Amino acid sequence: MDPSAEPPAAAWPPWTSLLLRALSRRRTWVVLFLAVYAALLSSSWSLLASVRAWYYSSASSTSSSAPAWPAALYASVMYGAVFGLLSMGAALAVAAPAMLVTWTTVLVLLAFAGRPPRSLVAEGRRATRDIAGLALRVLLREGNAVAALCAAASFVALLLGRRDVEDESATTLPNQ
Repeated sequence: MDPSAEPPAAAWPPWTSLLLRALSRRRTWVVLFLAVYAALLSSSWSLLASVRAWYYSSASSTSSSAPAWPAALYASVMYGAVFGLLSMGAALAVAAPAMLVTWTTVLVLLAFAGRPPRSLVAEGRRATRDIAGLALRVLLREGNAVAALCAAASFVALLLGRRDVEDESATTLPNQ
């Protein structure tokens, strides 16, 4: 082994060894998952609030006889898209360590099987491409499922919420 290939651990800066130790803990990945999900949720909160404000302003500006479903459909698709992206971002934070462990395991097993280094590099690239492709397909499938579920639930909630608003406005108008 060539000693110049990798510096000894003592030559590393203290923050590097601390970072490596922290990333090897499961707690760190859980905290990263929660932090990513919280950051995504807080950054998309203003988008969700603006979609809701737009929906209620369009619902109040149109006459009560106009159909409510086009605006509700648009708003629910926007809600579904936001929550679908949120779920894919959070799932990616969870999937990253699992992909890394899978990739490392495959390469170690291939090295122990006696593969030459050149073949090991080619197999590593192929394994990386396969693992990343599979993870992307799973993320898209799960994100689309969450988006569809959220869109359907928000569509129903928006239409039911509009009916409640219409019922309240109908009962308050004669009293004025």
